[in-house]
Amino acid sequence: MRDIDPIRLEVMKNAFDTIADEMALILMRAAHSPIVRDSMDFSTALCDPEGQTLAQGVTTPMHLGSFYDAMRHLITRYAGDVHEGDTFIGNDPYAAAGQHLPDFYIVQPIFLSGRLVGWATTVAHHADVGGIVPGSNALGATEIIQEGIRVPFLKLEERGRPDAKLWEMLRLNVRVPDQLTGDLNAQIAACAAARRGLTELMTRYSVEEVLAYAEELHDYTERLTRAEIREIPDGTYRFTDHIDGLGETPEPIVFQVAVTVAGDAITIDWEGTSAQVEGGVNTPLPFTKAGVYTALRSIMGSELPNCHGFTRAVTVTAPLGTVVNAVYPAPTGARGITGYRIIDCVIAALAPVLPDRVTADGPGGASVPAIGGWHDGRPFVFSETLMGCWGAARGHDGQEGVPHMGANQANVPVELIEANFPIRVRRYGIAPDTGGPGRQRGGHALLREYEFLGESGVLTLRSDKRDFPPHGLDGGEAGSGPVNRVLSGDAERTLPVLVTVPVRLRRGDIFLHVTPSGGGWGDPLTRDPALVLQDVIDEKVSRAAARARYGVVIAGEDRPCLDLAATAALRREGGRMA
Repeated sequence: MRDIDPIRLEVMKNAFDTIADEMALILMRAAHSPIVRDSMDFSTALCDPEGQTLAQGVTTPMHLGSFYDAMRHLITRYAGDVHEGDTFIGNDPYAAAGQHLPDFYIVQPIFLSGRLVGWATTVAHHADVGGIVPGSNALGATEIIQEGIRVPFLKLEERGRPDAKLWEMLRLNVRVPDQLTGDLNAQIAACAAARRGLTELMTRYSVEEVLAYAEELHDYTERLTRAEIREIPDGTYRFTDHIDGLGETPEPIVFQVAVTVAGDAITIDWEGTSAQVEGGVNTPLPFTKAGVYTALRSIMGSELPNCHGFTRAVTVTAPLGTVVNAVYPAPTGARGITGYRIIDCVIAALAPVLPDRVTADGPGGASVPAIGGWHDGRPFVFSETLMGCWGAARGHDGQEGVPHMGANQANVPVELIEANFPIRVRRYGIAPDTGGPGRQRGGHALLREYEFLGESGVLTLRSDKRDFPPHGLDGGEAGSGPVNRVLSGDAERTLPVLVTVPVRLRRGDIFLHVTPSGGGWGDPLTRDPALVLQDVIDEKVSRAAARARYGVVIAGEDRPCLDLAATAALRREGGRMA
């Protein structure tokens, strides 16, 4: 066995990370669609010859745990038929171990001197892959056939030669083919960068040495992970959460998790979770695993490498046919909301034993508005992953202007929306009086208001947490739920959280969305009045809310200041007024 030098191991780990990050930067810069280029809804990873992740780029953590299942599917299917210059494409959850149809994998084998030495892997959420609604986020779909084009792993390029017929078929089945092909080519360019990076590394150190350190990286990460798990008290920790439900008459979708810690191993079981539904929120098991891995990594103190070794200490089980382990033909187009809820459940289950490592509940990930139609004789599809705050932690307020931990993504800049689509963003900012009250306040909600300027179009929306708002911790109060309204002339309509029937838009219609906010931590009556005053000055909290929710009296008309005597008296009397 080769002797492992810990310094060289760190060098190799950083080299793998650099390759994966370079892939991410190239993909982002070369992409055509806003959801890839600006929202950054994509991921990159460098894998070893067995398809085990060695490093992941700085993008979407929820994709990380899904790579291995997809790679094992590809490697098994094409055993003996993988060649230098091949490029594989696939997206189907059932035929390619994919996640949902908008997420296309582009994968290339990496060869050196005729030997398979690794894999360059990417996955990107494409603006449209066909189906019954623009953006392919069909919450009203009852089966996956309705969601868009289904692709098992196929060779988009074989020995360096593109399959023109496959490219033509893909273009024919989507609403915005130029964006699809542009983003696919960006993924191919990212894979090419990984091939260059890994072959240069192996030329410098030799194939055998790099692969030996790759295997040691998995083993080292497993040891770190098991050491972290041993710090968690043994036991089984449970939590129940919900998705509000689909459409105008929603029925709650139940998530039940049992987190069992036994020595240096951890098991996550989803027994009791709702059966799969006729709506696009179902998720395949690989994506459920990815959500679990994301949550567990977030509560671990060590700087764990982003490699497959982490998963060896974690077992994920889920009954077949449930919303967290769907079987054909369940639709999965909006499966992201379920992935976020998986993360939220695991964190909430561990909150009683790891209070210093978790936050109160947040907005449940991204809201996903999508507006599509025809304008100036051409089809258009706009969609984005809109997010912006966290729940409070024991030591600080909930953050604002940040993504959910499951997806290191960004909101599309207003200027780019208005430059590329028949949409005007009338308002964009923080919604006051929304963060869950607590000794530490939950992050405030984000507000975005869109005016439709096209001739005709349709709106779909994925949001949540109206009926089951983000919970607080240790006496902290819940955050606020979402607001979804369409104003058409003098008429105003409140939309469900998960829109199953696309909403018709005409020129001048306005869509207002306010995301959920973060839950609070601790009794609001124990919050430092000076912090409440600062929130009032910053216009995050109104004077009325300061009094009613925190028992803090703000004096001064032009320059807000604390009335300490009145505050003390109000808090002694029980504090808050409705």
